[in-house]
Amino acid sequence: MKKIISRLLLFLFLFFADQSILAQEESPVVPLKEILANLSKQYKIQFNFLEDEVKYVSVTRPSSELDLSEKLKYLSNQTGLTFEIINSRYVVITSQKAIAGIHDSIKGLPILLKETVIEKYLASGISKTVEGNLIIKPKKFGILPGLTEADVLQTMQQVPGIYSADETVSNINVRSGTHDQNLFLWNGIRMFQTGHFFGLISAFNPSLSQKITISKNGTSAFYGESVSSVIDISSFPEHIENTASSISSNLIGAQFNSKIKISDNSSFQVSGRRSFTDWANSPTYQKYYNRVFQNTIVTNIENSEISNYHTDEKFYFYDFSAQYQHKISSRTKATAAFIGINNSLDLDQKMTSEGILRTRNSNLSQQNFGGAVSLKTAWNDNNFSKISGYVSYYNLNSRNEAVENNQTLVQQNTVTDMGFRLENSHLLNSDIILNTGYQYNEIGVRNFENIDNPGFSRSIKEVLRSHSLISEAEMYYLDGNLFIKPGLRFNYIEELEKYIFEPRLQFNYKLNQEISVEVLGEQKSQTASQVIDQQQDFLGLEKRRWILADDRSIPIQKSRQVSIGFTYNTSEWLISLDNFYKKVTGIMTGSQAFQNQLEFIKINGNYTVLGSELLVQKNFDRFYSWISYNLSSSEYYFDSFIPSQFTNNFQIIHSINWAGIYDWNNLKIALGTKWHSGRPETTPATNLLDLSNPAKPEIHYNFPNNKNLSDYFQVNFSASYCWNWSPKNQLELGISVLNVLNKKNTISRYYRVNNSNNAVESVNTYSLERTPNIAVKFNF
Repeated sequence: MKKIISRLLLFLFLFFADQSILAQEESPVVPLKEILANLSKQYKIQFNFLEDEVKYVSVTRPSSELDLSEKLKYLSNQTGLTFEIINSRYVVITSQKAIAGIHDSIKGLPILLKETVIEKYLASGISKTVEGNLIIKPKKFGILPGLTEADVLQTMQQVPGIYSADETVSNINVRSGTHDQNLFLWNGIRMFQTGHFFGLISAFNPSLSQKITISKNGTSAFYGESVSSVIDISSFPEHIENTASSISSNLIGAQFNSKIKISDNSSFQVSGRRSFTDWANSPTYQKYYNRVFQNTIVTNIENSEISNYHTDEKFYFYDFSAQYQHKISSRTKATAAFIGINNSLDLDQKMTSEGILRTRNSNLSQQNFGGAVSLKTAWNDNNFSKISGYVSYYNLNSRNEAVENNQTLVQQNTVTDMGFRLENSHLLNSDIILNTGYQYNEIGVRNFENIDNPGFSRSIKEVLRSHSLISEAEMYYLDGNLFIKPGLRFNYIEELEKYIFEPRLQFNYKLNQEISVEVLGEQKSQTASQVIDQQQDFLGLEKRRWILADDRSIPIQKSRQVSIGFTYNTSEWLISLDNFYKKVTGIMTGSQAFQNQLEFIKINGNYTVLGSELLVQKNFDRFYSWISYNLSSSEYYFDSFIPSQFTNNFQIIHSINWAGIYDWNNLKIALGTKWHSGRPETTPATNLLDLSNPAKPEIHYNFPNNKNLSDYFQVNFSASYCWNWSPKNQLELGISVLNVLNKKNTISRYYRVNNSNNAVESVNTYSLERTPNIAVKFNF
């Protein structure tokens, strides 16, 4: 019996020992660098790390059934390292030592040693990729001068080459382009409204946004309908996050954001924001009000004679969003998102004339609602597909009861846009990825006007449907130091029977560890644009309306752009220089906001821009600073007008931005200045009017844009502090002051006739006055 038991025990010992050996053979402990090399080839990503952090680390291989995010989570749990997905191409690895501050020179931020990726570009959370795109992550955002929160569209204007000629986020100019020439996407939904308070506040809740990708040139072939830049906002995290919420408020409104982890594979997120400007009058609101309502119908733009006006305004805005993501399997993920944006103004005007009190009511509303769904799957390690669809609805509606007479004018501009997209990525080999796709888009625009005295009504509706085939390749050579991404987009527009080819190119070559050269090029087109029929349209506040190209009087806009840039990047210094040439054809005078002799002339033309953008940034441990300089020359060409060539309305020849930021523990302080040469203006040739038509005297003008306004200068300040009560509970306090010196900058000027004495007078629009703001945010 003893022999039987001993033999049985020996057999069991040998059996389990053999199984243990087999298991070790199946899942041996291997160096982490070997696992990273395999993952890099499998998913076509680049891992960036400090050699000393990983060279002695070994771990069991993750299961092949896991997807990339699950494998990284597994490696993080096994090694204690942090794996951060920067974008679809880059993953940064850091240790707790680095985060704790052992590497003070990088302040807890990784230095990407092997790739041309700039991780701190102007501020924490803003990076530049090898494709030439800018990535903004508000969650990791540091601070910028004049901002209490990570306002996406205000942040854009810190980037060289991006600015707003009138200080608003509803009129963002990229290399002399107009706002409508930019494509704004939120989770794949095209947005036709981007601002609250008529452009002074971004329409996207800063508590929600996860990642914003900005492309000024060399745009991916998957993006169409823009001849300027692309701003792609994604609010979905890379993986399912834990439940967390936040509430915050400033002197304009309050907002909330809540993400709920339903299970390990699904989550739901909802956010909302509303102003309290309709029942509370804060100092910040009053400054915004003074800026928005100057020189509009609210202050009687139609009649320059002195009138006894009394105006009561009720203005408010809100936005909300909801999104859901579900991980169906280790290889398939589905998402759904919805967004709503609204601005509303109710205006009561009273005027006493000849002892008679007249009361009129006018109102203006502006909304943008949209929804999107997507399904992404990995068929195997080499093939990935995504199918998505969206719908977007925009409505601008005004009702104007003139206090001077009994006339009521109703105006409406609506846009219905829907689209479908199919994408596929195929890993041809370890160096080349082929991306292909198909897009369908249908857009309808309606413009409606009705006047009751005298009776007049007009309604125009247009629809365009387009099909697009996309192909582009991502090629990585010389150990990742050479990156080439050629692309081609082929568009067919049904109603116009028009074929348009749009080649794209991204090229980046790293000469050494610090210096890289970048070449970008693209051709793009768009069929939808904004025009101004009358400066008093929509109460003179939102004058622009969307229209569609008909390839006759309204041409398709097309652009060609090429740029070459150089970057020098170390742990302490960043120097970036971009030189570019851009030409846009098919523009109309109505889209360029003319307020001179071209205001009522409808002709088509083009513009060209030649410029350079320089950025120098220096890190000094807890303090970092940057200065940027832009030089550009932009010219219009209108063949049927004399002179046919003159300066672009949105040209800024010289501009300089400087900022200094101090970042220590939970305290952040930012001070910055903006200076640029004045915008062009067209001056009258003489103070005398053309009285050949006494009922409508006219102004004689000099050549268009013959002179510039005075220089613009502004100083901005921000500070924030965070109290960490627990790992989840935080209280943040932020203060900001825009235009600290209260500089009265003239940002535009036009001329009109004073009806009382038939004299020419100028009308100036001034910049925002000194504007303080305070924000409080609680995370829990």
